[in-house]
Amino acid sequence: MQFAFVDGALRLPTLVASGAPMNLQRYEQVSQAEDLASFRQGLIDFASDLDFGLVVAVLAVERRGLESKVSCFPVGNTPEKFLQASRDPEFARRDPVHSRLLRQSTPLTYDQAFYVEAGAGELWEMVAPYGYRTGVAVAVHMPGYKRLLLGMDREERLPDDPIKLNRLIADLQLLAVHAQDAAVRLLLPDERPKLPARQLEILRLTMEGKSAWVVGNLLGISENTVNYHMKRLFQELDVSTKSQAVLKAMELGLL
Repeated sequence: MQFAFVDGALRLPTLVASGAPMNLQRYEQVSQAEDLASFRQGLIDFASDLDFGLVVAVLAVERRGLESKVSCFPVGNTPEKFLQASRDPEFARRDPVHSRLLRQSTPLTYDQAFYVEAGAGELWEMVAPYGYRTGVAVAVHMPGYKRLLLGMDREERLPDDPIKLNRLIADLQLLAVHAQDAAVRLLLPDERPKLPARQLEILRLTMEGKSAWVVGNLLGISENTVNYHMKRLFQELDVSTKSQAVLKAMELGLL
C-alpha cells in the first residue's frame, strides 16, 4: 500500500461531505480536556471509534540557540514493552514514518510494504508483534518550532475503498487540529524565563532597531550597562545574537 496524500484544497472538502462525520463530542473531548488523563482518554476513544487500538500524540519542541535540540512529550496508549524496545535513538532516526512526518504536513498511511520500500523492513518486523502493523499519521507544524505528531495503528489493513480511507485520514487531520493547542497546554511546561523589567525594556528598544548607545541614552544608563544586560539575556534565552534574543522573546510571548 502506498501512503495516501490528501490535497486539502481539492479533495478534502468533498470527502468530508461524502462520509459520516466523526461525532463532534469526540473532538471536543480532546480539545477541551482539563488534564492529561482526560486528554489521553479522548485520543484513545477517538481512535477506538475508528477501529484503531493504538494511538499516540507526540509534541516535539525544537530549542534553537547555541545548540539546537529537540524535546519530545508523548501521550497515548503505547504498550510498555514496545516503549522498552524502541528507546534506542537509532530507532527513531531510521523510522521512515517519523522521518516523513518531520519533513511534511501531508498525512501518510503505512504498512509492511511502506517500511520495506524505505529500506527499514526489519523495523516493521520489530514493531508488528506489538500491534503496529498498519497505520495512519499526520504532523501539524506550529509557531515556535513546535510540531504535533499524531498517529493511529492497528493490526488490520486499512480500507481499500478510497472514499473510506480518505474519510479516515480527514478525521485524523481534524483531530490533530483540535489536539494541538491542548497538547501544548497540557504537555509543555511553562519554561519562560522571568526577565527583569529593565531587560525587557532593552529588548523592546533593540527590537525597534536601536543601538546599545541609543538604548542607554533613552534609559539613562551607560552603553556598557546595556551590553551587560544583553549578555545576561543571551544566557537566559540560550541565544548568541541580539536578533536571536528578540525572536526568542517573541516566541515565548515575552514581547
